[in-house]
Amino acid sequence: MASANVIELTAANWEQEVVKSDKPVLIDFWAVWCGPCRQLAPTIDKIAGDFAGKVKVGKVNTEDAPEIAAKYRISAIPQIMVFKGGDQPFERPSPGVKSEADIAKMLNRALGV
Repeated sequence: MASANVIELTAANWEQEVVKSDKPVLIDFWAVWCGPCRQLAPTIDKIAGDFAGKVKVGKVNTEDAPEIAAKYRISAIPQIMVFKGGDQPFERPSPGVKSEADIAKMLNRALGV
């Protein structure tokens, strides 16, 4: 992981870190071989720092956690989602690289700001 504020999400910690989270959770579905995913990574790290303490930020490697990718029907990456308690996404924009401003707007909506 590139940032101390970004957690690696797996089937083992999904329930605790996402479903039962008391904060909104931004999730980046990605894979090592995905160029656009690598392009988005610095933005995810910056958002994680900017929203530290208010929002959890996690990454799901779709190769290492295919069961999570299948559950959320991830058919293209990068795919970001915002969860706000529970196992269904609060926001699920179209796949692809998103701007820092767009991600911040999604998180602010989740925070009710």
